[in-house]
Amino acid sequence: MNFIVWVILGGVAGWVASIIMGKNEKMGLLANIVVGILGAFLGGWLLDVFNIANVDPNSVSWANFFSAIFGAVVLLFIVRLFTNRGAAAE
Repeated sequence: MNFIVWVILGGVAGWVASIIMGKNEKMGLLANIVVGILGAFLGGWLLDVFNIANVDPNSVSWANFFSAIFGAVVLLFIVRLFTNRGAAAE
């Protein structure tokens, strides 16, 4: 049951991050889920490294949800940096 909740929250977090980054029209459901789940790991890691918050990956909370959105936005920003450089070189 926990896995299903994390997939749903990852999808919502990825969707919110895609709206923030202006990529909502270009991403589908699977991409939103993947970005949200990877963003959750990245956001939790970044917040822990910079000693901002200690996010518990075994619980579902607002802090975890917002860290997933933060991480997903950072992930989409990094992807945008690399994809725009390749397009500009052509």
